[in-house]
Amino acid sequence: MTTGDLFGEQRAAHRRAAEPLAARMRPRSLTEVVGQQHLLAPGAAFGEMVRAGRPVSMILWGPPGTGKTTLARVVAGETSAAFEALSASTAGVKEVREVLAGAGQRLEDRGQRTVLFLDEIHRFSKSQQDALLPGVEHGTVILIGATTENPFFEVNSPLISRSTLFRLEPLAPEEVATLVDRAVGDRERGVGETISAIDGEARTLLAERAGGDARLALNALEVAALLASGRGRQVINPADVEEALQRRVVRYDKAGDQHYDVISAFIKSLRGSDPDAAVYWLQTMLEAGEDPEFIARRMVILASEDVGLADPAALGVAVAAAHALAFVGLPEAAYALHHAALYLAAAPKSNSVARAIEAARRAVADTPEARVPPHLRGTGYQGAESLGHGVGYRYPHDYPGGVVAQQYLPDAALGQVLYRPGGTGAEAALAERLAEVDREMKRPPRE
Repeated sequence: MTTGDLFGEQRAAHRRAAEPLAARMRPRSLTEVVGQQHLLAPGAAFGEMVRAGRPVSMILWGPPGTGKTTLARVVAGETSAAFEALSASTAGVKEVREVLAGAGQRLEDRGQRTVLFLDEIHRFSKSQQDALLPGVEHGTVILIGATTENPFFEVNSPLISRSTLFRLEPLAPEEVATLVDRAVGDRERGVGETISAIDGEARTLLAERAGGDARLALNALEVAALLASGRGRQVINPADVEEALQRRVVRYDKAGDQHYDVISAFIKSLRGSDPDAAVYWLQTMLEAGEDPEFIARRMVILASEDVGLADPAALGVAVAAAHALAFVGLPEAAYALHHAALYLAAAPKSNSVARAIEAARRAVADTPEARVPPHLRGTGYQGAESLGHGVGYRYPHDYPGGVVAQQYLPDAALGQVLYRPGGTGAEAALAERLAEVDREMKRPPRE
């Protein structure tokens, strides 16, 4: 071994020792990767493509700590390609062009392909993304873009069309536990030199509270190991893990995909009458710092759209929660928001208001020339009666039950049924009342 080789190995060892545990434990081959079995199982497109040595440009979309960087490095390693990495938060068009030029030279001189890993590709501007297109289109580089955001919102269509999209999922707790065990048992790359074991309860706690984020789990494990060894112990206990984690991490980006997914889960839980799920998603949003007025507005909408006349009080509860939020603010207004969420989730449901809106919209669109019947026209000015306005109008309060048969719809829409009541909650009684009125008014039934 030459002196240069010896010094080079020493420098590499020093770099590895300075790396955080998550970087040291990064898988070096497909067989070491934990999780993402929908991509790596036999027959899955991603795994088969890499094993065959024929990778294509791709976008890896998934939450933090799910292995996007790892898979990019594995693709390069398994296919003997050179690996170049750029971060969209620091690299510009100049750096992209330099990498493409080097990749082209490498391909011509040695026939070696280059994997260009572009982290946070959603942060690249249109001009920066456009600079990548020639290299991707001509095969100069195998682009692997990583993003935590929905690429259909954030990545240029030409780049998406030239790439294959693979979605990564958060790791299951048992998969995180496997990574923890591996790091505890590894004396060279893991924490095994100072730690002999992790308590079973501590292991479960770390696996469940990492939120499917392998990097978070390993970083917390590293801190927990330091705490344990600093206290003269070789076994990590639950208190070490609790202190390392500090608090449950909420994976939520107010400006990104999670913003839409979590509010969608919240609304669907309310609509589906699941109060437990409703307050879970509500608390997730509040802890992540979501705009509480946005949440309150969505509950006001749902109160009419999905509860409606099945419980007419629901709209008042939702509006009261919005007023309470404006009046007292957070954190105290969390009581009012949860109050409203639980009420809306437990309330009987009817979408008859939404259906009536749609039916009315179609009816109005289909009768553009509809005119107000003369007996319904305004009479608040001199000469109106001489025009026939209001003539023949029957004042309902002059008749038994406050109901009298007369035409209210314009001639063009006559006979149409736009509101069809639901059969739950208070709306069932309303349906019975309307049936009596319809018979008196000689209107068609509302089935």
